[in-house]
Amino acid sequence: MMKFETVDKNSLFTRLDFRTKLLMMAVITIIAFVWESPVTGGILTLIVGTACVVAGVKLEYLSTVFKVMIPFYILIVIVMGFFNVSQVQTLLNTDTLTPIFSLPKNWFWVGGLTLNQEGIVYGLNIVFKTLTMVLIIPLGIFTTDINDMVVGMVKAKIPYKIVFIFSSTLRFFPLLLEEIQGILEAQRLRGLALEKMGIIKKVRVYATIAVPLILNAMAKSQKLEVVLQSKAFSGSSQRTYLHESILSQTDYMFMISFILLFIIATILYFQWGVGQFPWLLYS
Repeated sequence: MMKFETVDKNSLFTRLDFRTKLLMMAVITIIAFVWESPVTGGILTLIVGTACVVAGVKLEYLSTVFKVMIPFYILIVIVMGFFNVSQVQTLLNTDTLTPIFSLPKNWFWVGGLTLNQEGIVYGLNIVFKTLTMVLIIPLGIFTTDINDMVVGMVKAKIPYKIVFIFSSTLRFFPLLLEEIQGILEAQRLRGLALEKMGIIKKVRVYATIAVPLILNAMAKSQKLEVVLQSKAFSGSSQRTYLHESILSQTDYMFMISFILLFIIATILYFQWGVGQFPWLLYS
């Protein structure tokens, strides 16, 4: 049986309570969302990525994330470079930008557009912003057992119905992956060579997987509904739990550190402009 959590080694992150990780994910996400400078955004992305490696998140997962996101990031940088003019002018409080090159005016629809340096820089900020948000999730979730995750969310006063839906989704995820793998193996046994197919044919093959996969998922969800009804599931958090969720001194230290980080980042942003778009680049 595949496990959703990918971290195998014991580290500081695996020993933290999930409530501490929830606070960490919330603080880092808010800071990454507010910061507009690619300098501070890049530093934050580097710190979160390093923490993922230290925590034991598999490099295969990280490389897959990068490979999947690279085309979108290239598109974001290009679009921001060409079209994000007014916002960059407002952030820099100027009417003139630094052009890199312009497209020929006789080109249909895009003729005469100019690629601006400031737009590309802002696009890099969006890249770092989204990459930080993507990496902070496995740092918090992949280092936590699902049972501890459920108890921690209940202790954090999150409604139990939401917690149950979240935990059920995480438990269904590896089952769906196994079903996809099983369907592909069955097709290979029938002589289907996916490795020799082009991209278009592979897309068609994967599209045919969707039908049995959805039907099996619906069947499992119906069985789950019957089981819950037979056990008189009410969605109340007033129940017994096999696992405990206890905040240690380390958890309190990390919580205080994250709260101080949020306060310091807010003060630096509004008081000295640290994290604003012009910081260190156009100041």
